[in-house]
Amino acid sequence: MRIAIIGAGNLGLSIAKGILNSKGSNHLYLTKRNPTEIYNFEKYGNVIITSDNVEAVKKSQILIFAVQPSQLEAILKDIKSVLTKRHVIISTITGFSIAKIEALIGVEHNIIRSMPNTAISVGKSMTCICANEKGKSRIDLAKAIFNRMGHSIEIPENQMQAATVICASGIAFWMRLMRATTQGAIQLGFDAKEAQELAVYTCNGAASLLIESGNHPEEEIDRVTTPQGCTIQGLNEMEHQGLSSSLIQGIVASFEKINSIKARQL
Repeated sequence: MRIAIIGAGNLGLSIAKGILNSKGSNHLYLTKRNPTEIYNFEKYGNVIITSDNVEAVKKSQILIFAVQPSQLEAILKDIKSVLTKRHVIISTITGFSIAKIEALIGVEHNIIRSMPNTAISVGKSMTCICANEKGKSRIDLAKAIFNRMGHSIEIPENQMQAATVICASGIAFWMRLMRATTQGAIQLGFDAKEAQELAVYTCNGAASLLIESGNHPEEEIDRVTTPQGCTIQGLNEMEHQGLSSSLIQGIVASFEKINSIKARQL
């Protein structure tokens, strides 16, 4: 597959690394206004670096847009004349609706919205996907691309804002929890390197248990809590200090913020 990533910033480069590491493309175009910053990607051998979006579109079948929301409209207008019905257009832009993309380039194109997260660079992204009517026939293709770099699910477009909070912002939320666990381990006597290793691998194990078993988190919690034990003592203290409620409040606050951004864009 010939894939172009229009906008090789942080997310775009994370996607590029995921595609390259999974051998998901035989030709990958990366575009950036200042391409000198990403010339090191040419070491992969099948990567073409350019600042010319039109060139990248002409020579690719799958177009992944990872630019700032304020830039997308101008880029779509610029490339509209070279778009064909064979192109699959995948947008990762927060708050930019399918209807708005259709208004700019037409409803006859395969348009897909996706929301990956930066773990895509290590093949562990949780990516949510939706499409317009024409693009629904290419949903499986989009999922195949993102499943090479983690896990993907199809959701209604009206849930994409919430998915952005849980999956994209969620990376930062989980990082903060792991940092707190690391700090706790240091206070208990581990050095910083050991503390982080303990935290991240325990977190990875917890997630893997739920993925493999399909169990509810409380089922796995019950396996490690004993009457009057240290685990339940710690859990209860965390809840007294507002662990679950603060997480939920943070998620809701993030969701309200993203909705306010979307409202300003209308």
